[in-house]
Amino acid sequence: MCHNRQVVRLRRAARSLLLAILLLAAGAPGAVGGAPEVPPQVPPAARARIQPITEQPSLAVKVDGAPFVARRDVFEFLLDHPDFATHVTRALKLARYKIWRTPGGLGIDDGWGTVGTFETVWAGAGLRVMYARGVYQQRILPDIRGQAVVMIDYGVQPAPQGRSRIDAVVTGFVKLDSRLLSMATRLASAVARAKGEKEGRKLVELFAETTTAIESDPSGVFDKVRRRPDVPLRELEDFRRLLNLPIAAR
Repeated sequence: MCHNRQVVRLRRAARSLLLAILLLAAGAPGAVGGAPEVPPQVPPAARARIQPITEQPSLAVKVDGAPFVARRDVFEFLLDHPDFATHVTRALKLARYKIWRTPGGLGIDDGWGTVGTFETVWAGAGLRVMYARGVYQQRILPDIRGQAVVMIDYGVQPAPQGRSRIDAVVTGFVKLDSRLLSMATRLASAVARAKGEKEGRKLVELFAETTTAIESDPSGVFDKVRRRPDVPLRELEDFRRLLNLPIAAR
C-alpha cells in the first residue's frame, strides 16, 4: 500500500512540475530516442543557469511533435507572453492555468495543486528555454518541491494563406528536491516518463485548439479576452494589432 501511494505521488509530481511550464508547445505520439541534450546554440550563461537540473534530473523526457499550422507571429507572441496566453485559454474555457507577473518574475498556479515561479532564460530563433521552481501542495501528504527546465525547439516552413507549418520538439527535465523521491522516481521512471509525455501531448492539443479558435474567429476571441477584468492592457493592444482588428469600443 505504501509503495502504491508513493508511486501515485511521483506520478503527480512529474505531471504537475511539467505542466507548470509547458504552456505552449507541440507534441505528438512517441518520444525521440536517445538521452535529452541541451541544444548547442544555448549560450554559456543560460546553459550554466539550467545545468544543475539538466545534468542530473530526476526525470527527463523528449517528445517529437507532430506538425501544426498556425500564423508564426501569433504562435511566437503567445509563446513569449505566457501570462497573456493563459488569459486567452481561460477566456476560451480550454484550461485552468493562471500565470501572472510579479516583481521577481512570473507566478503560476496550474489549478491542480502546483504553484511556483518560472522564467524564460533564453529566447532565440526557433528555441525557447524555460526554468521553473514549484511545489506540489497536498492536504495530507508532505508537499513535493522541485525544479524543471523545458526547451521548445521548433522549425518553421511556409504554408498557404500566410500561415506556417511548425515542427517542434519539446524536452523537459524535472529535478525533485528530495533525494528519496528522486531515487524513487528513477525506479519508477517508465511510469513517470509515460505520464510526462502524455501531459506534453495534451498541452499540444490545448495549443492547437487555441490557435484554431483564433484563426477561425479572431474578433470573437479578442472580444472574450478583452472582457476579462485583469487582462494586461499593453499585451491586449499588441494582440489586437497582431490580429489586425479595429479598436474595440469600450
